[in-house]
Amino acid sequence: MNQVSMQPPPPPPQPPNADPRILHARAITAANIDRSLRNNLITLYSKSNLLSYSLRLFHQISSPNVVSWTAVISAHCNTLFALQHFVSMLRHPTFPNQRTFASLFKTCASLPSLSFGLALHSLSLKLGVSAQPFSGSALIHFYSKCRLPIEARKMLDEIPHKDEVCYAAVIVGLAQNSRPVEALSTFADMKCSDIGSTMYSVSGALRAARELAVLEQCRIIHSHAIVTGLDGNVIVGTALIDSYGKAGLVSDARQVFDENLSSMNIVGWNVMLAGYAQQGDTKSMLEVFNAMEARGLVPDEYSFLAILTSFCNAGLVSETDWWLTRMKVDYGLEPAIEHYTCLVGAMGRAGQLEEAERAALTMPLIPDAAVWRSLLSSSAYHKAPDFARSMAKRLLEIDPHDDSAYVIAANVLSNAGRWDEVAEVRKMMKDRRVQKEGGKSWIEVRGKVHVFFAQDRRHERMNEIYAKLVELMEEIGKLGYVPVWDEILLEVGEWEKKEALWYHSEKLAVAFAVVSGAAPPGKSIRIVKNLRICRDCHEAFKYICRVLEREIIVRDVNRYHRFVNGSCTCGDIW
Repeated sequence: MNQVSMQPPPPPPQPPNADPRILHARAITAANIDRSLRNNLITLYSKSNLLSYSLRLFHQISSPNVVSWTAVISAHCNTLFALQHFVSMLRHPTFPNQRTFASLFKTCASLPSLSFGLALHSLSLKLGVSAQPFSGSALIHFYSKCRLPIEARKMLDEIPHKDEVCYAAVIVGLAQNSRPVEALSTFADMKCSDIGSTMYSVSGALRAARELAVLEQCRIIHSHAIVTGLDGNVIVGTALIDSYGKAGLVSDARQVFDENLSSMNIVGWNVMLAGYAQQGDTKSMLEVFNAMEARGLVPDEYSFLAILTSFCNAGLVSETDWWLTRMKVDYGLEPAIEHYTCLVGAMGRAGQLEEAERAALTMPLIPDAAVWRSLLSSSAYHKAPDFARSMAKRLLEIDPHDDSAYVIAANVLSNAGRWDEVAEVRKMMKDRRVQKEGGKSWIEVRGKVHVFFAQDRRHERMNEIYAKLVELMEEIGKLGYVPVWDEILLEVGEWEKKEALWYHSEKLAVAFAVVSGAAPPGKSIRIVKNLRICRDCHEAFKYICRVLEREIIVRDVNRYHRFVNGSCTCGDIW
């Protein structure tokens, strides 16, 4: 007769999202709980946000090993408790491994704690684990979050066996820290090394391409995403929409958006709204907004920021005010300072300068530098020197080193012939050691980015560029172009003024586009400017597009300018 076993049957397998307390209870009942199981339960408790249980269970382990310590440190990741547990671990003593360091670097990045992270890096070097995959990629993330992208890139070079996670961390870190050229270069290195792409590396590369507004790179990365099957990923899809929108091809952005419509979340819809808003296409923007609501998505503060930005750029005060009110009343959303800045900006663009100042002073939030900078720009457009001085003063009270305050105020005052006050502004700028940010423009030709500065003579084809620019300026003069002398801040002769205006960076970029054949006939010439396009270049491009019989698109720091048939889509408001 077979003897019946008195051993309890093992617990049936549980679904991944089962309550860990059930598993814990069954393990206790089965009297089958060892250190390994406790380590796993600590992790399960932390994933279920039951930290008190994970800590209590950790203290029940008589001899915690490195896995136990790593589990409890990971459970308290992103808090100071993780660092405290690490110090206890060293006193135990137990040496950390690469997974322990990965959690700790993540914690130091999120707190943030640069000094502790640097000490950890030093220890990981001594233990010989800093260049291992888990700790290495976490260290790259840490340096990126601490705004040390060069250190992050150096860390990648130190890792002998680089994988897609390491490369993705560097690409994203460089893109987030305004190092777009290095980010794209690292992405190219990754592909040359035959390392697989992830949604993070592709979206990071697209972010870099977006910052540079380089269309060809955008399309290359898009093709790569299709080949690797990542184009259907919602994060990559949203990055593609954003990149095409920032490169000025809203039609391409819309195509990607429509292809991924079923998986688009509110972030993707907002990016599409922002693409139309930057172009000033209020009709298409409202069409997308209505479609979003029809699909049951609830607009958030970013949705309304796109709408308000669009109406602000168009100088439509009543529409901006109506949508701001609707945001509060109909949707119960509290406007942030950026939303009120749109209303103030719209009023300023419409010439309602005093009303705009009152709106800024009476809004429920304290005006920031962006509010006063917006009104300062409006005063320049409407040639109001007294108002410009007042707005510059308000702006400098917040940020005494804002170079735009000095430059715009000096521009307005020089336009009014108030040279003594211009000299006063320039002296104040010199005394405070404020350096004007240098204007630069760039254009992409056959995958390579060419950068130009004002009166730049460093390009290998500069003689051709200058000759072509002189030819273009003479041609537009015959069509009626009159230089905007107000852009010159000094009292100098006409020839000096002419030299200063003719060879601005954006004009040099256009001339290079022509001599290099940057765009075939019928295609647009695309230029990016790091600052606001000056009024003289804006005026000149209206005529140059007629001479060249092609569209010129300029993305400056504020918005897109599309020059076609002698006019600009911005309506001369920017």
